[in-house]
Amino acid sequence: MFSAVIAALVVAWYVGANPVLTFWLAYIVTRPLGASLGDLLSQSREYGGLGFGTVSTSAVFLSVIVVLVAWISWRPPAVEQHGDGYRV
Repeated sequence: MFSAVIAALVVAWYVGANPVLTFWLAYIVTRPLGASLGDLLSQSREYGGLGFGTVSTSAVFLSVIVVLVAWISWRPPAVEQHGDGYRV
């Protein structure tokens, strides 16, 4: 459900909705999305989860965050500044 809300916000932004509003709404929705995903992965099967446990789930989340931050840090910038203007 939360992923659908985020997708709807992306579509709204793409078709011209206020970018600041759509950013903050998506930012707010990511909190329950992360909590729901974490609960699904870490809770035992008895309670409807997948039973990976909190340590394994945290290790996977940390690994994904580290990889994404490294990827963003090492890729070339989309816009370069040159003197008095910008060049794409």
